[in-house]
Formats: sequence, structure tokens, C-alpha cells
Amino acid sequence: MRNAYVLGMVALLLATTLTGCVGITGGNGGNSANSSLNVPIWELGDNWLYTFSTPDYNDDIARLVVATVDEENGTAYMLGISSLTEARRHAVLNHNPFLGRMTHGNLSAYENGEPQQVLQFPLKTNSVWEFTLFSIEWNTVVVSADSDSASIRSTSSDGQSLDYVYDSEIKFFSSFVWTDAAGIEQLRMIYADHDIGYSGDVYFVRGGDIYTNTWDNSGPDAEIRDSFFVSGHPKDGEWDEMIYFLDASCGGGSSSLTLTLRDHSSLSLLERAMGPGSEEMGTLGTISYPTQEYTLTLTFTGTTHLRLMLAGGITYSWTL
Repeated sequence: MRNAYVLGMVALLLATTLTGCVGITGGNGGNSANSSLNVPIWELGDNWLYTFSTPDYNDDIARLVVATVDEENGTAYMLGISSLTEARRHAVLNHNPFLGRMTHGNLSAYENGEPQQVLQFPLKTNSVWEFTLFSIEWNTVVVSADSDSASIRSTSSDGQSLDYVYDSEIKFFSSFVWTDAAGIEQLRMIYADHDIGYSGDVYFVRGGDIYTNTWDNSGPDAEIRDSFFVSGHPKDGEWDEMIYFLDASCGGGSSSLTLTLRDHSSLSLLERAMGPGSEEMGTLGTISYPTQEYTLTLTFTGTTHLRLMLAGGITYSWTL
């Protein structure tokens, strides 16, 4: 009897110990700080559909596509867009930092010719690092990470923030939000769908800011004349074209505005004449690139608003 009792107790203790080990193993596989996410491998044709929102343009939908996998001597991908119009829009609005080259090692986005570590793999809870994006220096921490995703927060010295989530299933961001010090969202990038094996044309437009200004008039009539000089891209030479983005509106009564953009030979390249109650918002267009000096002439009567953005563009394309 005594031997049977001892054997029974040993069996019970062994069962309890094994149950405890199973519980510990399960915990480490879940939300433990020791969980991590490793850098993914992208394949040619991998693609993601996102909605982009900014104060300048809401709900811009774009499909990002891996166009090549061997940039920078085989160390980077090229991420393009499935639509040339969207590629141009992103070039002039400059709101998507994840177009162009992305490194294999950390999916680092290039800014001013240098890869910036928005992500630093393996992603682990409480990991910290620094990087620069939108010409802002960020201090970053992984708030939480498990086998499925990592939530990351970056802050700047002047009170701005980046909040983003990396998703291991889609191998990219499920969300990316930039909020300025006043609490205004400067960029909201939200995942909608993803797929593999994209077939079709892919575009990337290397952009460069040329001219940006906004005019609001509610007083006396005004006439403005401005000139600017355009040089090529510092590394890639002359622009293929000039891309413009235009918002314009006139109030009631006798409100009106005119816009004329001429090159150095006085050839008119862009014109607008708008009367009372008229509006034109979010217009995107191109001007064949060529001359180096431009003159902009504007007239305003009554209550008017005009916002004009001009960017140089060099277009690259691939067929997958």
C-alpha cells in the first residue's frame, strides 16, 4: 500500500510539472516581450492597396507594387504604383515616403539619398532607435510586438508623432499616421488589400519641388507677378515634365481670378479664368518640360482662393 501511495504521488507531481511547462511555453509564444518579428522577403509583383489622406488631398487610393528586387547592387527593392496618374500625384504632393527604393535588410525608405530605418528588424517590444523622415528626426520605440504584428511610436522634439503598425501577414504596414504638434494629421496611410504576382505596368515618378504658394484674397483687387528658375534633378539630370496640382475657388458677387504661366519665350503653358461661384479642386496636370525660366501672372477680384504646386518629374516604368 505504501509503495502504491508513493508511486501515485510521483505521478501526480510529474503531471503537475508538465502542465506548468506547457503553460509557460504557451505564454512565450503569445504577447511576451521576447516575441519578435523578422524582416520579410518581398517578391517581384507583390502589391498592396492603400488609402492615403492628407490635409491637401483626401482618400487618394494607390496600389503599391514591387517593380524590381535588385536595386542598389542587389540590396534594395523598387516600389512603384500601378497608375501613372497616381505616380504623378504622389510626386507633386510628396506624401508617400515609401515609394522608390526600399532596402532588403530593414525595408528602409530612402530620403535625400540615404536609407532611413523606419523599421528595425527584428521587431521586439521596447526596442528603440532613431531615424529621419520628412526631414524630421524621430525617436522610436516598439510599444508592443507578437508573432503577428508590432505597434510602433515615434516622436520628435517639437511634439510631432508617427504611429504605425507592421503586420507580418501582409509583410508591410497596416497603418501609418503622422500627426503634427497641433494635433493635425499630416498623413494617414491605411491598408485595404494585398496580393502577389501583379501583372501589368508599374510606374515611379521621381519628383522634385519647384514652386508652391497659396493666395487668399478678400480685399481690394490684386495683381501678382512672380518668376522662378527651374534646374534639373541634382543626380538624374533634366526633368521629363513639370507636374502641377491646383485648387481654386471664387466667391459670389464680382469675384474672379485669372492665372497665366509662361515660359521665357512668352509661350503660355497654363491658363485659368474663373468667375463668381466657380471652383476647381484637386486638378492634376502636366507641362512638357523644357525651358528654365517661368513667369506666373495672377489677378484676384473679390473673395478668391488659389493654391498652386509645381514639381519636376522623371518617369520610370516596368512591365511585369
